[in-house]
Amino acid sequence: MTTPPALLIAGHGTRDESSTEALRTLVRVLGERRPGIPVAGGFFGAAQGPLPLAEAVDGLVARGVTRLAVIPLLLAPTGPVPEALSAVLEQAAQRHPGLAHACDAPLGPHPKLLDVLERRLDEALGGGARRPEDRARTTVLLVGRGTADAQANAEVVRAARLLWEGRGFAAVETAFLSRTGPDVPAGLDRCRAQAAAAGAGSGGRIVVLPYFFFPGALLERLRMQTEGWAEAHPGTEVLGAGVLGTPAELTEVVMERYHATVAGDPLLSDATCDCRTAARDAPGAGER
Repeated sequence: MTTPPALLIAGHGTRDESSTEALRTLVRVLGERRPGIPVAGGFFGAAQGPLPLAEAVDGLVARGVTRLAVIPLLLAPTGPVPEALSAVLEQAAQRHPGLAHACDAPLGPHPKLLDVLERRLDEALGGGARRPEDRARTTVLLVGRGTADAQANAEVVRAARLLWEGRGFAAVETAFLSRTGPDVPAGLDRCRAQAAAAGAGSGGRIVVLPYFFFPGALLERLRMQTEGWAEAHPGTEVLGAGVLGTPAELTEVVMERYHATVAGDPLLSDATCDCRTAARDAPGAGER
């Protein structure tokens, strides 16, 4: 029997061990859910980082894999990420002649991931999140990594708009940790102004929501900036939400994208795993 295309999960560079462990867990869960599909994952874009993507590719090839469906674990393009990922895959093809691959687009803002973001907000707010009037006085600050690429930053703004629609929050503003504005303090200022305009007084309540999958240096930087702003504005309640993490919805989105990638590429779609049918029947297929 022909080995089906492997699922290769490509995370963007990190040296954080908790992020590495989260990716290992995601790979393990996906492998358990679909034991007939070879699954591996690794990080690219960080020199001498843990769990290199190149080693993940080599391990799949050693298992007899000749085709890769690559799913970037990204919510939006981040700077030179496409070139960095392409370079890793091209080098792998040079090491392993005959190795074919197809690469999907970033995952966000997928409706299922927006639902996870809403759940992270609920967790930060506690039981009050279930009261419409409680949400109505809450402003959300969605914080992305930030890049010099305007199109990538626009994807974070689009996610904020989709998160706001129909969920009852006063507003969802955006901020970025680097390379572009508004930065986190400026974003919090905008949230405070929104709260005042909505009649919540000079304070109101703000939830800072990180728009990335894993904890690590980015989350620590965000916490430090948030705490500094909150100390300077004691009349405003500021809460911090958790990262997306690796919930069940993420495994569903990744598998959906895997099937669509395999079905849409002629080098991969002759697999014996009936990926065309799976892509057609997957919930939300075609929502990109």
